[in-house]
Amino acid sequence: MAMRNILAWIAVATMLTACAGNDLNQPPKEFGDFALGYNIVVAKNAKPVGPSRQATAEEWETVLKEAIAARLGRYEGEKLYHIGVGVDAYALAVPGVPLVLSPKSVLVVTVNVWDDTAGRKINAEPKQFTVFEQLSGSTVVGSGLTQSREQQMANLASNAARLINEWLVENEAWFTPEAVGARAALAAVAGAAADAPAAN
Repeated sequence: MAMRNILAWIAVATMLTACAGNDLNQPPKEFGDFALGYNIVVAKNAKPVGPSRQATAEEWETVLKEAIAARLGRYEGEKLYHIGVGVDAYALAVPGVPLVLSPKSVLVVTVNVWDDTAGRKINAEPKQFTVFEQLSGSTVVGSGLTQSREQQMANLASNAARLINEWLVENEAWFTPEAVGARAALAAVAGAAADAPAAN
């Protein structure tokens, strides 16, 4: 009976995943004049949490840069913005007992967005995301059993990029002409102040 239940769970999850499809095949949600500039990921301070497969900083940096470029590189605006991501912590699930002890993979990242023209960060506070793996036929019983370390990392990186994209869409006010103009004006004032001769 237990094996029959496990197989039923896998079948249901697989059907749900097939229906969900790949949203990268759909047009991106617009939020203003945006083009991806520098895509910077720093993972030297990433810490594994709890039982976890190990991954190097270089591996996290590579997989996250690729996922962010795949998602945000779809925008073809005129205005450049730079994305900075710090990897804080991660857990890559190890094999467990299906439906009883099936640890999940998780990734914690901190994100900032920079206006290229103004040379300044546009979010007042860094944004931290806790990213979980996507439900599928290969994760419902624990991805430690069904996925390689590289597949787990790619899954988390893709979900992190999606959350960053959704965050930008939610904050479309950052990308209006008025907001862009205000940042440019602040940059001009700061530049003029820096160039002013010192008082005697």
